[in-house]
Amino acid sequence: MKISTKGRYGLTIMMELAARTGEGPTSLKSIAERNQLSEHYLEQLIAPLRNAGLVKSIRGAYGGYILAGDPATVTAGDVIRVLEGPISPVDFTEEDDPAKRDLWLRIRDSIAEVLDSTTLKDLITFEDQEKKDSYMFYI
Repeated sequence: MKISTKGRYGLTIMMELAARTGEGPTSLKSIAERNQLSEHYLEQLIAPLRNAGLVKSIRGAYGGYILAGDPATVTAGDVIRVLEGPISPVDFTEEDDPAKRDLWLRIRDSIAEVLDSTTLKDLITFEDQEKKDSYMFYI
């Protein structure tokens, strides 16, 4: 399964909103500028996220978008499924060899487990352990 720009940019939107939870609405323009992305493209992605209940829109001069839930409860899987559809590494049929079908199902389930166990909070508080370790080496 290859995650397209829809999924990657959608996750960027959600991480930006999660990082600003409690600060009021965030405009797509500011998200686009901070991440050097097309505001027009982000506008196309926000609608399905809003329709799925993951974000709320706030109207007005100081409007924008806020995360609809707690960053600790919204998962990467929630976002990816809304924007990319079902998680499946291959399209297989009943005609596939049972061993291959089992392999595809195990791959699908592993991907889903990683996406569903990674919350927006995990993503916005991530610290690169490798960088931390190399920093500690030089102290």
